[in-house]
Amino acid sequence: MDYGLTEEQIMIRDLCRQIGEEKIKPVREHHDETGEFPWEIMKVFADADLTSVFIPVEYGGMGGSCMDTVIAVEELSKYCAGIALCLFATSLGAFPIILFGSEDQKKKYLPRLAKGQALAAFGLTEASAGSDAGGIKTTAVLDGNEYVLNGTKQWITNGGEAEVYTVIAMTNKAKGARGASAFVLEKGMPGFEFGKKENKMGIRASTTRELIFQDCRVPKENLIAKEGMGFIVAMKTLDNSRPGVAAQALGIATGALEAAVQYARERKQFDKSISGFQGIQFMLADMATKIEAARGLVYQAARQIDSGAKNFSKIAAMAKVFASDVAMSVTTDAVQIFGGYGYMKEYPVEKMMRDAKITQIYEGTNQIQREVIALNLIKEAAARKQ
Repeated sequence: MDYGLTEEQIMIRDLCRQIGEEKIKPVREHHDETGEFPWEIMKVFADADLTSVFIPVEYGGMGGSCMDTVIAVEELSKYCAGIALCLFATSLGAFPIILFGSEDQKKKYLPRLAKGQALAAFGLTEASAGSDAGGIKTTAVLDGNEYVLNGTKQWITNGGEAEVYTVIAMTNKAKGARGASAFVLEKGMPGFEFGKKENKMGIRASTTRELIFQDCRVPKENLIAKEGMGFIVAMKTLDNSRPGVAAQALGIATGALEAAVQYARERKQFDKSISGFQGIQFMLADMATKIEAARGLVYQAARQIDSGAKNFSKIAAMAKVFASDVAMSVTTDAVQIFGGYGYMKEYPVEKMMRDAKITQIYEGTNQIQREVIALNLIKEAAARKQ
């Protein structure tokens, strides 16, 4: 399909494909097996300027569009969604600064991220506050010129590896979600520690840890926007990042389809390739159709964001929920096409199936995405009647 990509976007895609083939593919099994963070690949990304794609030009980045980022995420995720996530989780941590940060905050942190000198992470989720972002219990109390943070964040991607953290904490519990505020923290701040490295089902190359705050003192100037803006910062961040999750799911599904087609051509049963059996052909056709439908929706969501649309929550949620459901369906079918081999770790599709599952869960479960979509539909209908 011709999606009208620019020359620059084609260059980004081709660069990511080259890195995927030459650098990621040979080591993805190792990082999946060991859970070792792929610092050697992070250096490759930095040298290729992929760390700067989503950072504005004035802060040392490429100033790339959402579409540019989506293309890069999709292509790298075909090879390993976990390794791709190690890079692009930084965009999630950077969005609060890009969207709401002060000029001083942007100048201090964004150039380091653009050069690949540091990774970023986003701290919202807690043990009792996942989809219910308004239920967070981590507190931030102003004491002179510093805020004192106490609490724990759970399942934080890049936790312990990142140098820069954007964290949501309650500055006024009485106001509920409107009492949340956003802060920039740095690794090594006194009172800022990390929990154990989680042993995950998929995306195992990507590190996930708790963030633990025990009387962690954060300078007042590290407050993002102003007190009470934390919930808005978090929701706008997630709206902007969801096409990236959708692109990750899209890349996983595409990688699984490509592997399944190649295997079906090579695998012989009853003296002919299994690609010649109608049952397999129908499975491949359905997989390809779902992927192309998902790609159209994901690209449209990215382009709507790039167009400057004021409200893109609905289409961002649609892209995330549809692409992640497709990834789960396609990878399951890919394992089935591989048969017994698909269940073995020496073939990539079982990993892709494990990696796909998280895309239905993080940055808002697919059930929450459907609520976002429905609420927007209802609001739109109400607005038309006024």
